[in-house]
Amino acid sequence: MFITRLISGIVLVAIALITIITGGPVLLFTLMAISVIGMQELYKAMKLHIRSFGVLEITGYLCAAAYYVLMTLDFEKYGFMGVMLSLIVLMSVYVFTYPKYEASQVMTAFFGILYVAVMLSFIYLTRELSDGKLAVWLIFLCSWGCDTCAYCVGVLFGKHKMAPVLSPKKSIEGAVGGVAGASLLGGIYAAVFHSTVWEYALICAVGALISMVGDLAASAIKRNQGIKDYGKLIPGHGGILDRFDSVIFTAPVIYFLARTILGA
Repeated sequence: MFITRLISGIVLVAIALITIITGGPVLLFTLMAISVIGMQELYKAMKLHIRSFGVLEITGYLCAAAYYVLMTLDFEKYGFMGVMLSLIVLMSVYVFTYPKYEASQVMTAFFGILYVAVMLSFIYLTRELSDGKLAVWLIFLCSWGCDTCAYCVGVLFGKHKMAPVLSPKKSIEGAVGGVAGASLLGGIYAAVFHSTVWEYALICAVGALISMVGDLAASAIKRNQGIKDYGKLIPGHGGILDRFDSVIFTAPVIYFLARTILGA
């Protein structure tokens, strides 16, 4: 299992390096594909997708793709419009196919667009900032870095449970270690690329805190639905949402922090 996870991790890092360094359409279409796969995993978990593709589910994927197109044109002008249009289109499907779908299913379809597609799109938006070539990597440093540091510190020193019912293995000591570790990684990263150390350290610390919420939120959904993993796409890791659960939350946070603190 360790070898499988290691190989999968190396492949993921390689894909991230290629797509993010290249940026532009390559990163855009990669994120769009990841978003659709992640949405399908969520729809399966929430029982919107059971045996075949329904009209509501397909509409959700099309709305996500439309949002990405509008977002690239001008996020400030058209991004929010894309989100609102998605809700209107989904409600239209609900109305004109009534009583095929329940209101809760429409909410699930819309939630999938927001939770997966919109949140992940901030990786692209961060990359497109004036200092985005450097800032975009903070998304992964604070999420995956926090996860690794929290695990190591938790195994060595963890005694007090952070969320005993939801995630018994996570400890407060591990959480502190994760935030400190992510902050340290951000500072080192800034020093290497001759940027302001405290700014990057602060951004990574805040991002690490948010990443833990994202991780626990994904776990809560899985527990409510009685599943262990969202999928099996990534050997040793599970599905897209299992690997990107924290990134989903950190991406928009890093985007706004980069604009506010770094002036990117």
